Amino acid sequence: MKTRNNPALRAISNRAPSTKSRGFTLIELIAATTILLILSSLMVPLVQVTLKRQRERELRHALWEMRDAVDRYKDAADSGKFQIKVGSEGYPPDMETLVKGVDVGGKKLRFLRRVPVDPMTGKDEWGMRSMQDDPKSDSWGGQNLFDVFTKSEQKALDGTEYKEW
Repeated sequence: MKTRNNPALRAISNRAPSTKSRGFTLIELIAATTILLILSSLMVPLVQVTLKRQRERELRHALWEMRDAVDRYKDAADSGKFQIKVGSEGYPPDMETLVKGVDVGGKKLRFLRRVPVDPMTGKDEWGMRSMQDDPKSDSWGGQNLFDVFTKSEQKALDGTEYKEW
């Protein structure tokens, strides 16, 4: 078919090319970028809270693990499985004793594989209290290991201080 003979085809072929381009206009790009910025700025606090909640969960687990080791040491000492130091009240002398263990009938009885890292401070240093210390004290008397706490001064999501956990 020739375009000369067909008036409909001749009209289409003689039409000027479209001035409308295919793509995004500057206004559309600015609007899309603005929406993405607003959404990403809303996500930042949510991510921060999620990360803090995860560290709090790790802190609770580490405290539970160490306190459980202290309790198992105390139970073993109270049942007479090994000699205890007078005045220790059956509690371990320090954290290292829980890791190294004690001799029981020629075998080592360990209570803790390693001292966990404090997720709030990033160190394996913990605050300790002995049975003779004041329950709110931040200093360790050194007589025995009754309780552990984090040395972090930060506050938790619920408003309490981490060292009070």
